[in-house]
Amino acid sequence: MFPLSPAVGVIVLPATAAFLFSLAALSLKRANQLGVDVWQTAFVVNIAAGVIYSGLWFVGGPPVRMELWYQPTLIAICLFAGMVAQFIALNRGDVSVAVPVMGLKLLVVAIMSPIVLSESIPVQLWVAVALSLFGVTMLNRGGNRGSSRSFKIAVTSGLLAAICFAAFDLVVAKWGQAWGVGRLLPCVFWINAVFSLACLRGFRSPLRSRSRPALAWLSAGALLLSLQGLLFISCLAVYGRAAQTNVTYSIRGLLSVLLVWSIGRYFHNDEGRLTGAALVNRLIGAVCLLSAIAIAVQ
Repeated sequence: MFPLSPAVGVIVLPATAAFLFSLAALSLKRANQLGVDVWQTAFVVNIAAGVIYSGLWFVGGPPVRMELWYQPTLIAICLFAGMVAQFIALNRGDVSVAVPVMGLKLLVVAIMSPIVLSESIPVQLWVAVALSLFGVTMLNRGGNRGSSRSFKIAVTSGLLAAICFAAFDLVVAKWGQAWGVGRLLPCVFWINAVFSLACLRGFRSPLRSRSRPALAWLSAGALLLSLQGLLFISCLAVYGRAAQTNVTYSIRGLLSVLLVWSIGRYFHNDEGRLTGAALVNRLIGAVCLLSAIAIAVQ
């Protein structure tokens, strides 16, 4: 499927997905600044994902067993909850805080797996937890007092998103082989799109009332988010190296800080107004979180 060796593929493909995710986060943040709310973001992104992931149906797979429909439904619930929490973190918090915190998904998976399997938690996981706590602390150092509320929202919602997406990964891993990628994921994203209809009740105003720039940024963010997810999942399906792929993908937290620092002004991102010291602290925090993730999967 990809003209890359496994050793190269598990670096290039998830790194590209991480870059696209960071751009998507900046695009969706800009759409929010122009008036697009959380529910409108969730609706558009989930509908777009439902359409794009439909293409996986042509990959093929075993016949769909109707008695197992509860499985993609439960997976879709985890996905929908994670997506809403993710958009709250991005819309109401800072991108350079929310994205690194959401990257802790892999650490959550590493912690949840031994608990689910009734095994003891290894020492390196406790080291990773301590390092991640220090990283979150560094993300908030140097920020102005007015950003305290947005920081709390970004961290709380980002962690909730990480937990939901970790649960998503675990149940997909548990039930995915029986269904096959070409059957499970389209069904999950179709159900998720149906759930998204509930977002219509949360609209403060119709989407058509939003400005063209707002809708353009929203569309760009939805497309980038769907494409990066498709690239990431395809990498897992082709190479099967989940740990290595996830660690590489986790550089999105570091990339988000660097992109805010370098090109954030082109997205009219308010985080560019932070002091150099605050951005350095966020860079250190992102590196600590990435290190914690790497330690957790050793």
